[in-house]
Amino acid sequence: MKTKVKYKKYGTFPDMNTVKEIILYGALYGKDKKQYMFHNFHREIETKTFNQVYYDTVGLGEYLNVKLGLTGKKVAILSDNSYYWIASFYAVSTSKMAAIPLDPKLGDDELTDIMVRSGCDAIIYSKEFSSAVYMMKNTEGVVITDYILMNDFDSLVKEGHEILNNGGRNYLDDTVNGDDLGYIVYTSGTTGKSKGVMLTHKNVASDGIATCRAMTGNQAIAFLPFHHTLSWASALLASPLLSEWGYLCPSIKNLQKDIKTYKPQNFTAVPMAVEIIYKKIWMTAKKEGKEEKLKKGIKLSNFLMKLGIDIRRKLFKEVIDNLGGELEVIICGGAYLDPKYEKGLYELGIQVINGYGATECSPTVTCNRLDDFKFGSAGKPLECNEIKINDPDDDGVGEIYVKGSNVMVGYYNDEEATKEAFDGEWLPTGDYGYLDDDGFLFFRGRKKNLIVLNNGKNVSPEELEDKLSSIDYVLEVVVYEEDGFITAEFFLDTDKYPDAKNTIKNDVNELNKKLPSFKQITRVKTRDEEFPKTTTLKIKRNYK
Repeated sequence: MKTKVKYKKYGTFPDMNTVKEIILYGALYGKDKKQYMFHNFHREIETKTFNQVYYDTVGLGEYLNVKLGLTGKKVAILSDNSYYWIASFYAVSTSKMAAIPLDPKLGDDELTDIMVRSGCDAIIYSKEFSSAVYMMKNTEGVVITDYILMNDFDSLVKEGHEILNNGGRNYLDDTVNGDDLGYIVYTSGTTGKSKGVMLTHKNVASDGIATCRAMTGNQAIAFLPFHHTLSWASALLASPLLSEWGYLCPSIKNLQKDIKTYKPQNFTAVPMAVEIIYKKIWMTAKKEGKEEKLKKGIKLSNFLMKLGIDIRRKLFKEVIDNLGGELEVIICGGAYLDPKYEKGLYELGIQVINGYGATECSPTVTCNRLDDFKFGSAGKPLECNEIKINDPDDDGVGEIYVKGSNVMVGYYNDEEATKEAFDGEWLPTGDYGYLDDDGFLFFRGRKKNLIVLNNGKNVSPEELEDKLSSIDYVLEVVVYEEDGFITAEFFLDTDKYPDAKNTIKNDVNELNKKLPSFKQITRVKTRDEEFPKTTTLKIKRNYK
């Protein structure tokens, strides 16, 4: 079902070729409005206005470029989410340096390996990562010349402004071009060794602008890891583009409490967080004896919606108040989201905007719009790119190809991988999907995960995982081929459903009756703990 609703106008701002322009645009129009609220080094809540963020950006940028002479160099950023991470990102992005955002959940050896492979020149780090820095300093092949402690932030900013006030060169006078390499992002895929995705300023700027034009919003909470490109458009670039503020949540563990405290209008999440919120709503209703009342309310609301009467936010005010009272939109990406969570939250007055992307595409490729969306789809292409389905089968399913101004220029120091990554001017994503008659993309799984049967049939494990996840007590499931059999391995909620391990086979058999014979699950396994995951909360498929 295609759905259209009336909504506030989208972001209206000019085209920009660089991230530097976006940051300066935010300072120009944000001025004394608050931009970020965060915990400082003393664990106190602090607020910075757009003017104050600009001041910090310029001071640190002056220190890096003029004091340390890092213009034209590669600078890594290593810390957990913090305001100081963002200020470092802004300082590098407003200069002719290239940022290497590091995943703080990687081990010291992995971080050091990236420093060797990237030829990084400097690193900005917080003291929590001193052990990784110690390893870097004592590892052959690391060429870092400057180790900059993020905890000295205030003094570095002060020194930068002193240099500027004393007639030092203003690094902002340096021209940053759209084609300049701005970022080297090491992927954290579910299989294989990370590769350094090279993104230009134009790549990131065009994607950020297109994303914000498609998904405008007001105050937000940011909790996804800042090293991940999904956070860039939703937190680092949305704020200056929309002149809106955000609370920087230090940990996803605090998400529900912080939502109630800081009352966001929107936030960006991975599917796991959306599922947790939805399940929490129903668990609370059941615990308080209001489950049937909630079901009746949804039935009434859905009837009225068909008549063009929308009273969802009034009818479910108690639910929304438990989420801060202002939450309207959850932007979701990074993995597949079961449509039942989209539809379920929409019925309660909270819209989930699902999208599709890849690090190689800066990252967003498609998304639903606030006023034009379909449950279960990944939406329509952004204005900065186009997509096609390559070599579709009889059902229209094929590999998703992308081309546009947001597509990477290649993999760092890996000409062979770069050459293999492109099919002419198109980037094959390695993902399968189809386009419907209205131009909405529907994701169907990863090419590398595809199960190829001896009869020549192809089976998408993600499609089966989606169906199996609808079983109430299934927390996680992975489908794979083993010895010629389609195998489903489960992590079950045995706390709430003590008999789950005994009933799962029967429920799988019931599902099999609705599937073609070649897609049926022939082996069932259970496990006693969660599946291992990447730092972006995706299950590692090669966990064995």
